Amino acid sequence: MTHDFDTLIPDARAFLRELSQNNTRDWFLANKNSYDTQLKAPALALLDILAATLETDTGQVPSTKLFRPHRDVRFSKDKTPYHTHLHMLWSTPPTGWFLGISADYVTVGAGVMGFDKSALTSWRAAVDHSGETISQTLTALTEIGARLSDPELKRVPAPYAKEHPHADLLRRKSMTAWFDLSETDIQKGGLITRIKTAFSELSPLESALRSLL
Repeated sequence: MTHDFDTLIPDARAFLRELSQNNTRDWFLANKNSYDTQLKAPALALLDILAATLETDTGQVPSTKLFRPHRDVRFSKDKTPYHTHLHMLWSTPPTGWFLGISADYVTVGAGVMGFDKSALTSWRAAVDHSGETISQTLTALTEIGARLSDPELKRVPAPYAKEHPHADLLRRKSMTAWFDLSETDIQKGGLITRIKTAFSELSPLESALRSLL
């Protein structure tokens, strides 16, 4: 089956906007066919197409994931049953590539969502010894419009000095960069091309993280 990716963003936004106003199991089940045909099927096809692109460009074979719409509400005060976004992952451990769609954003990212214990140790050691090189990679990304994830820690972790020249990097427990796509980026015929371009622009960060973790 072929898919018209020109309709994925407007269809997803319309569905997710309605879902945000009717976030109930009854509404979702009544509209599940729309979810399956207009969101899920083209998203799965998009995952496969871009997995092939990443394999060609990086030499890595990604595993793909379309995140389930169902929320885990067991320990949450918010009991609404469904996410109001559509998130996709191309996993190339230790890194990943990401696409997120909601009524309010379309964003493409790459990096590490959360360092495990070993990776966190490696990250901090790399920042301590080669922080300027990492900073230059990140600066180059921000200069072409990328948005960086925020540091999670308020303080520089021990044993590093709070005046460390790359304190902002040491305060991180993850490292991702994102391109928030504009309406022009996702206009007819442009979605796949723009995602591929974003992946290419994010590749220096992905490569740096892969080498140091």
